[in-house]
Amino acid sequence: MISKETIQPMVEEILAGTEKFLVDVVVQPTNRIYIYFDSDTCITISDCQEISRTIESNLNRDNEDYDLTVSSSGIDRPLKMLRQYLKNIGKELDVVTTDGKNITGNLVKVEEAFLELEHPVKKPKKEIKRENTRLPFSEIKTAKIIVKFGK
Repeated sequence: MISKETIQPMVEEILAGTEKFLVDVVVQPTNRIYIYFDSDTCITISDCQEISRTIESNLNRDNEDYDLTVSSSGIDRPLKMLRQYLKNIGKELDVVTTDGKNITGNLVKVEEAFLELEHPVKKPKKEIKRENTRLPFSEIKTAKIIVKFGK
């Protein structure tokens, strides 16, 4: 079986010295390989093709067959890396904490160990105020960008 440890260094070498960075490599027991990467600017189809071709040239399908998917991290995937949070300051996030709490708010600050969200809070007398909450990354189960269309 092909391992994550085989694939990851190949991808990191391709992306070294660019504004692109590896987010995740998933290798399923059936040799389905998923490579997710992101960028501080943008990702093109050519970027995905370059990674795919490099991986394919370093793996031999005659020895072990596999299915390879190379993709940007995508708006439907949770944020995983500090660098992803930093590039999304100002955007709305949906955060689920490790204790199951759900907080939706604007990402206003990111530091090494935590993020800060500005979010609405219901107060007595049907009042809604905005407050900031600091969440340590160790307490975040998932964080996804909320995409709004038509505004």
